[in-house]
Amino acid sequence: MNIDRLVFAIAGCFVLASLLLSVYHNQNWLWFTGFVGLNLFQAAFTGFCPLAKILKAAGVPPGEAFR
Repeated sequence: MNIDRLVFAIAGCFVLASLLLSVYHNQNWLWFTGFVGLNLFQAAFTGFCPLAKILKAAGVPPGEAFR
């Protein structure tokens, strides 16, 4: 997998996990969902994604979006 696909997969897991935690534990987990969504939104316009930087430093091959 490349960085692009991993960013989408990890963000999706974070959103689903925080939604489940908000339903079964505490509604404040929705703030984390909002943070992930906002980060994806700004990455679409700026091209900067902290997770992509971390994955690149870990040696994951880059995709087209986060070069």
